[in-house]
Amino acid sequence: MSVKMSIGLWTVLLFSFLPAGRAHAAPPTADEIVARAGSQATAEKKAIYLRFSASWCGWCKRHDAFLDRPEIKPVFEKYFVPIKLIVQESDAHKAEENAGGEGWLKKVGGPEGLPFSAFLDAKGELIVNSKRPTGKGTEARNIGHPFAPEEVDWFVGMMKKASTRITPEDLQTIEKALRAQKK
Repeated sequence: MSVKMSIGLWTVLLFSFLPAGRAHAAPPTADEIVARAGSQATAEKKAIYLRFSASWCGWCKRHDAFLDRPEIKPVFEKYFVPIKLIVQESDAHKAEENAGGEGWLKKVGGPEGLPFSAFLDAKGELIVNSKRPTGKGTEARNIGHPFAPEEVDWFVGMMKKASTRITPEDLQTIEKALRAQKK
């Protein structure tokens, strides 16, 4: 038997005995993600932007795409440490959830639909969440991905409250892009 064939055979044998489902490591826990973000936020003197998402959520994907836009990402990350926790997944995607994510969702004021977001200080304490007051005697409602004018207003207010350092110009860049969205 040649050396190449021997190595190939050993590789096949080795991987055939590994337990199924062990090919991918479990995602980090919610506590691990928030702790890393807290360390970064402390070092960089920023707030944490925590968003909750799921693979089935179209508005979550839209929010992720917005935050990744080349004109938005560097501006947003100048003031905030953005993190995402996967929660409320369907059975087919349950393994993608961050353990402890539901606990964090409740801690910051959810569940109230996805995407749900909150700004936290570097210690992981809530500054403000995406539940916008809707008027006298009514409950606050989650804005999700800010799209309607009143949702954009609330999100801009959230950013102002979470970062006293955000400049009017940078805030305007994000606000202008949100207001220019099309359905």
